[in-house]
Amino acid sequence: MNIGTVRLFLDVAEAGSLSKVAARRQIVQSHISRQISDFEAACGGRLFRRTGRGVALTEFGARAATRLRVWVQQTEQVMDELRVESGTLLGDVRLGIVPSAAHPLMTRLFQRLQAEHAGIRLNIAEAQGAELDAMLDSAAVDLAILFRYQRPSGREEKLLGVAHTYLVSAPSDALTRQPTVSFSRLAGLRLVLPRRPSHWRHTLDQTANSLGFKLHALAEADSLTVQKQLVAHTPGLYSILGRYSIAAEVDRGQLQASKLIRPDLCRHISLAFPRQGKLSPACRVVAQTVQQLVESWGRQLIERSESPSRSGRVRSRSRKQTTPPM
Repeated sequence: MNIGTVRLFLDVAEAGSLSKVAARRQIVQSHISRQISDFEAACGGRLFRRTGRGVALTEFGARAATRLRVWVQQTEQVMDELRVESGTLLGDVRLGIVPSAAHPLMTRLFQRLQAEHAGIRLNIAEAQGAELDAMLDSAAVDLAILFRYQRPSGREEKLLGVAHTYLVSAPSDALTRQPTVSFSRLAGLRLVLPRRPSHWRHTLDQTANSLGFKLHALAEADSLTVQKQLVAHTPGLYSILGRYSIAAEVDRGQLQASKLIRPDLCRHISLAFPRQGKLSPACRVVAQTVQQLVESWGRQLIERSESPSRSGRVRSRSRKQTTPPM
């Protein structure tokens, strides 16, 4: 039995969609469909049934998935033990991360591993928090970096840091020129916000409702790049983002931002471990390296050179920038 094919089957079972897995793996859907069909033939029965939104496990498929998850974990553990005995640290580490936290952390992590543990290969999956939790539960990823609204506790998660929230605009905006902005000042502002359903959008909407107003979403977009580009090229349009996702643009003078207060919408950056099974030696090294990097950056997701000034605003180093630092 090919462990790669089994992992593909488990990925499709978790995602409930061939197209989602194809997009994640950057291969054509027909290739995945063919592999699943061959795997079903080898197993002797239908593993999936089609639904209006994708695929779902059959009763036989659900039993197979339960047993095969255990088989994959046991097989990987044996391989890890053999690698340890050989004295060489090798292996794939499947790391899930929310898109807004990916850079520069993934770049620096990759560089560190290449320099110190070249035998470790990263397999990085970007997804939102709820999907990452599901991927951890199904063992589709080994580790995940995500945001929690409550401080994580217990052995299954490690707190990496705290991320505050900023009101973001084009340069020279009078409102975001201030070090801080009360959330109530968002009333009546033209905003570009993440699409519903979204935990973050729900939190923003609920916060506004608690203060007696509704957010005015002139546009909605899940993509951080789209949100930032719309704001950068549209004076008077604002977005609500974490500083880790805007530091580079602020540094280049393309965006301006002010910290939101009253309330301070902070999210906890969490490194989550699988609910079941043990971490492989390679996974432990990756987890330790992530923690070391974030710790060296002051428990933030941006490097110290991009850290905020004492006023709470992100300071720019660009000589060409004429707008005041945030």
